[in-house]
Amino acid sequence: MPLPLFLAMLALVIVSAGATLALVFWAEVPLAAFAFAALAGSLLMGVRQWR
Repeated sequence: MPLPLFLAMLALVIVSAGATLALVFWAEVPLAAFAFAALAGSLLMGVRQWR
């Protein structure tokens, strides 16, 4: 993978994470609910990869 593409993808991931957190704080979602949703999504993706 060329370096500029890798850096662009890395920047996109960082910007997406920041936008997600900004949206969570703007919508006043409890941080515990967001953390639980992230954990549940991570576990679902992990279980999906085992198959």
